[in-house]
Amino acid sequence: MGNGALSGAVIAVAGAGGPAGRAALLKLARQGATVVGSDNDPERLAEAVDHARYEAGGASVTGDTVDLLDLKSTQEWAARIENDFGRVDGLVHLVGGWRGSETFVKTSLDDWDFLELLLVKTVQHTSLAFFEGLQRSERGRYVLISAAGASKPTAGNAAYAAAKAAAEAWTLALADAFHKAGGAEGPTSAAAILVVKALVHDAMRADRPNAKFAGFTDVNDLAEAIAGVWEKSAPEANGQRLWLTDQP
Repeated sequence: MGNGALSGAVIAVAGAGGPAGRAALLKLARQGATVVGSDNDPERLAEAVDHARYEAGGASVTGDTVDLLDLKSTQEWAARIENDFGRVDGLVHLVGGWRGSETFVKTSLDDWDFLELLLVKTVQHTSLAFFEGLQRSERGRYVLISAAGASKPTAGNAAYAAAKAAAEAWTLALADAFHKAGGAEGPTSAAAILVVKALVHDAMRADRPNAKFAGFTDVNDLAEAIAGVWEKSAPEANGQRLWLTDQP
């Protein structure tokens, strides 16, 4: 796999065990990257890694069980990747989760506590842990997957939309840090946000054969867009919201 568009790149994928993570691991591996996935479910992670390795013809795909809710564990993961592979060129943040309510007043603040950990804390920890390594790379990219609801929250999605909006704001602050680190020459690394309405994959279609999934992004198309962030220059990608669905 030495001649793909991402040949030689070392990319970490947080939340690699889910459908979007599986698609991302495979796409990045097929493009020649060395990919290191993490997930809080070791079994699911092992399956995703094996699938990507097999489908991409023996590419370098490995998995680490990392507690991304623990800053020290996340920092150790970032350091280990750089130590093992000599560099780190990307962190793709695919840690997801959703909770909602029928109405605004029925919002459970327990949902906020849950989503704040999954959707915000993991972004804080990965961005802080990987910043210096990505800054050292000639093509460092931090890629956040966000939702259109962050820009146009609905009554029953207050907790989810607020957590996604916080994650976006944090990522844009990271982009500003890359911008400042680049000085007059402009940033050499970039933080970008890919915005979807929601994601769909084959198992969902099989479960609901009559559903339209209008405006949803297929996980394979998302994986394509993730890989595409490396095709943009750092100044072009940094601090951008890249919409994969209609902008509200």
